[in-house]
Amino acid sequence: MPMTCDLQINIDGQQIFLLKEKVISKFCGGLKKILNHQKRRSHVKEWGIRINDFPGGPDGFELVSRFCYNNGKIQITVANVSLLHCCAVYLGMTEEVFSNNLLQQTETFLEGIFYWKWNDILVSLKSCQLFYTYAKCYGLLEKIICVLAKIVQNSDSNLLTSSPSASSSSSSSESNSAKRFSYASKARKAWWFDDLATFLPKIIEKLFQTIGAYKADNNSLILTRFLLHYLNTATQTRVVNCRNSIEYAALAETAAYGVIFVGRMTFSCRGLFWVLRIVSRFGLSRGCRTELEKLIGGVLEQATLDDLLVSGYDMGVYYDVNLVIRLVRLFVDINGSEDGLSLQKLKRVGRLIDKYLREISPDQNLKVSKFLGVAECLPDSARDCYDGVYKAIDIYLESHPIISFEERSRLCRCLNYSKLSFEASKDLAKNPRIPPRVAMQALISQQSKIPTSDFVSESPRMNPSQIVLYNEANRESFSQEKKDMKLNLERMQWGVIELEKLRKEMNGQVSKLFMHNVLLNPARASSSPRFC
Repeated sequence: MPMTCDLQINIDGQQIFLLKEKVISKFCGGLKKILNHQKRRSHVKEWGIRINDFPGGPDGFELVSRFCYNNGKIQITVANVSLLHCCAVYLGMTEEVFSNNLLQQTETFLEGIFYWKWNDILVSLKSCQLFYTYAKCYGLLEKIICVLAKIVQNSDSNLLTSSPSASSSSSSSESNSAKRFSYASKARKAWWFDDLATFLPKIIEKLFQTIGAYKADNNSLILTRFLLHYLNTATQTRVVNCRNSIEYAALAETAAYGVIFVGRMTFSCRGLFWVLRIVSRFGLSRGCRTELEKLIGGVLEQATLDDLLVSGYDMGVYYDVNLVIRLVRLFVDINGSEDGLSLQKLKRVGRLIDKYLREISPDQNLKVSKFLGVAECLPDSARDCYDGVYKAIDIYLESHPIISFEERSRLCRCLNYSKLSFEASKDLAKNPRIPPRVAMQALISQQSKIPTSDFVSESPRMNPSQIVLYNEANRESFSQEKKDMKLNLERMQWGVIELEKLRKEMNGQVSKLFMHNVLLNPARASSSPRFC
């Protein structure tokens, strides 16, 4: 740089430019005002200034310098027009300062934006991400997004399958999307999904605001599918954590409202669970989450065990138990009638919940209260047999050997002993992890099922007068099982009697010891412990 340079400009503390004041001031009205103001304030000439937060940083100012030193000429392209426009506005490079100045040239170039190709729009919009605040403030971002929105809306109505600029389109990803959502045959991933998936969330948010499909106003299926694709891509390709997840929160809520609008007719039960997993990572308002859970709760009978096994780390539990409890309660509220179809759905969910209980029982962080919350969220009519619940309890007790006697008894309160099978009752009576009182109650409930008369049955294929007796082997087998159960019951009853005798003897001994201490030392009587 020649020594005739009389102006030093520091851009964002990153780079210093040595320039001729006369050349720069000829085109930059804003910079000229700053220099004149500085001269009036200081008697000593200062030949250096600092500009912070310049659009595009040093790269942007370098483009402006080239324009000024080239006597107001520079090659404008779709890649640099956004940056040049924002720099021109920032430095006041208007027609009042110089004829056909940089601002006028960029505005003329942008007038042809409606005739740009799809890729040209993406390139220009991508550059705006580096100086988003200025592009938004100067109206440039809105102008580009309006053009983008028209193309997107046209694809919504026409369901285009190929881009005008041969944009990316993958048949495999289309098939995956169809499998996830169980859409109709024409519901495919639009050609522009992957192109827009690389933009920052604030750009996508601005796009949806421009279209008029933001948050609760979203009633477009294709826009909803794009948002789900965008959010899923963000979790796989970007680092999404607690700090930046708030940037995606509005988009997640917009996607959720879109799913709520189209409802169960478009999304399968598995698709709804997938949606819930995606949007929950970014946070949802309570009202929006409740509506989405209602949607899932209404079709919970279609769910599988894999759908319920949503990892959540909620309250220290690896599985999101609270979510499952809420969904089952919503299902019961929606299918609360006693008609045959609702009862059939209820029993299907009952079998599913029993499988879920057995799956989560080994979790060391699962509390008894949460186990009971899952087991008891269904009415008794949802289960014809409680063997599945008993198996889950047995797994839980085996995996949590240190829980107290009271907790074991409390855990068994969710059992309906009268709906236990004979085999399950026998196993429960012999199970050392089950409290004796619980085992005795189970045996007593089974005792009423054991017939006391001869083992006879009536054959429906024979005349009413014909009676078929069980063969001798079956009779002996059943009699033996009956004897074993009665013997176990008698043993437990004797055990309870012996425990009661032992308790009375201990109380008597304690009372004698207490009276002996009182006689020897009356002063300590008031401080002695009291036994029941």
